[in-house]
Amino acid sequence: MNFSGLKGNYFLLFVNKSFLASRRPATPVSARPIPQVHGRMNHDSRPRRWNTVSGIPLKSFYSAEDVPAEHRRIMDAAPGAAPFHRGAYATGYRTKAWRIFQLSGFGKPEDENERIKFLLANGETGFLMEHDRNTADHCYNVDHPDVLARREDVGLTGAVMQSVRDIAICMDGLPIESTYGHAGGAVVQHAPFALAGYWTVAKRRGLDLRTLAGTGQSDFFLTYLGCVTKQQIPTPAGLRFNADIMEFCSKHLPRWVPVSIAGYNGADSGLNAFQELGALFANAVEYLDEIKRRGSMSLEEAARGCGGVSFRMSMDIIEEACKLRAARLMWTQLLERRYGITNPKVANLRIHCVTAGSMMTWQQPLNNIVRGTLMALAGVLGGVQSLGVSGYDEALSIPSEHAHQMSVRIQQVLQNETNLAAVTDPLGGSYYVETLTAQLVERAWQFFDEIEQQGGFLATLDSGWLHARAAENQHAEFMAQDSGERVVVGVTDFREDISPYEVDGFMGVDDAFDVAIARLEEVRRTRGERRAGDALRELERVCRGSDNIMPAMMEALDAEVTLGEVGDVWRGVFGDWNTPIQT
Repeated sequence: MNFSGLKGNYFLLFVNKSFLASRRPATPVSARPIPQVHGRMNHDSRPRRWNTVSGIPLKSFYSAEDVPAEHRRIMDAAPGAAPFHRGAYATGYRTKAWRIFQLSGFGKPEDENERIKFLLANGETGFLMEHDRNTADHCYNVDHPDVLARREDVGLTGAVMQSVRDIAICMDGLPIESTYGHAGGAVVQHAPFALAGYWTVAKRRGLDLRTLAGTGQSDFFLTYLGCVTKQQIPTPAGLRFNADIMEFCSKHLPRWVPVSIAGYNGADSGLNAFQELGALFANAVEYLDEIKRRGSMSLEEAARGCGGVSFRMSMDIIEEACKLRAARLMWTQLLERRYGITNPKVANLRIHCVTAGSMMTWQQPLNNIVRGTLMALAGVLGGVQSLGVSGYDEALSIPSEHAHQMSVRIQQVLQNETNLAAVTDPLGGSYYVETLTAQLVERAWQFFDEIEQQGGFLATLDSGWLHARAAENQHAEFMAQDSGERVVVGVTDFREDISPYEVDGFMGVDDAFDVAIARLEEVRRTRGERRAGDALRELERVCRGSDNIMPAMMEALDAEVTLGEVGDVWRGVFGDWNTPIQT
């Protein structure tokens, strides 16, 4: 079974360096006997079902008769035209290459700042900040007892940022006025803090927020499905937060994408391709229905606000490419049929993809360069608009500089050496591709309907229904690997490796916790305590009422309120989510 990555993209299987050193082969390679290749090798005797990874049966070849009649009627639509399954732009990558957009962050804020600058210098065309998960996910300061108990883990999964001072250090010298940025804040209850901090730094630089381009995340899949935390606000409060962020951006940051629904986190938790699609659009319905109920902004503005999404790219190349085609088609259908929205600027779904960190193996880690390339290729063939490639050492550690550079280089090779940019929707018209696209759409809408029958997306999180669907798929994948039906090179088969420990990984920095403690004490000692106290009381008052929380959050960050203090307000007002997971 492949236990290579716990969740991918910084949900890592950290391997002790001394353990790795102790396992290095002492005998020189030249003196070793010819290896026997380990693993099951008689492939002809294995059970084999020709299905996509999500279980859709595959024929040995396809013809025109396989394409459903309804789908046949839209096959001739041009890229850049409704229903957009053939691509977001008529000219595709000829005039607008996909954005190279790597997740990055570890250690102290200055460590993350240095890595982002390294990536930008190497050709990244947007940057994505990552906050330390030990503190950010729960909105704890580093002196919280639960963080103190794991102080050695602080900074391993993002930079420790407890106040606007830390965020300013992380953003120092970054060209936020001209570069598309992601402020972090993947977890719903942390997003208001991360966004307000980013925007406060921008205001202090004298920038007009209306000119700022970027995105938030504030994702339900990560928060309530993929990485359930010890303390998290209940789902209705999370919906309020995200709707408030959408309203705030509509008024003050028209170029900012307020929330990004991350199907990636659902898929890396176990949802298959059509479940990822169906659940993502069920999540979008929660936002749109809430905005419709409020009547605070137009539904077109709301659809634009949640119409920038994130998918996971995995190893079934054709199915993954078809998934992106299906997503654009489904978004057009959803907006028109449910909300009467046909504006092409809104109905044209914007897609970011990240290659599956969970597909990266610690065994034979250089194989992961191939995996990352193939998954990136799937995204490009599907018409992705921005892309991140997981580091080849991600199952061992935070991506090293070299792994991060390789992730950028993979994309640059695809953009510059393959001629993939020449033709938009190069798979379009293939009987196989068009049939599979239609099948994914059909199955995704069926799964969407199942979610609706359960009471909606939030209800499936509160009840554990969606967790059960993800767990079923995880179990099936493990069984397929155990039985030999599913081959993972270097893990289930072909396990001999002449240099198994040549990649050590990058284990972060040793002083992140100590520096964070010192900086937290400095903020408390030197900030204007009266202003900070007033800001916290106002934030609590707003939370107990119905006003938008973001103006109070902006004031709180500018008054140097800390992350843990914000978290205390959340816990005091909203309480904790009643997790449905049985232990």
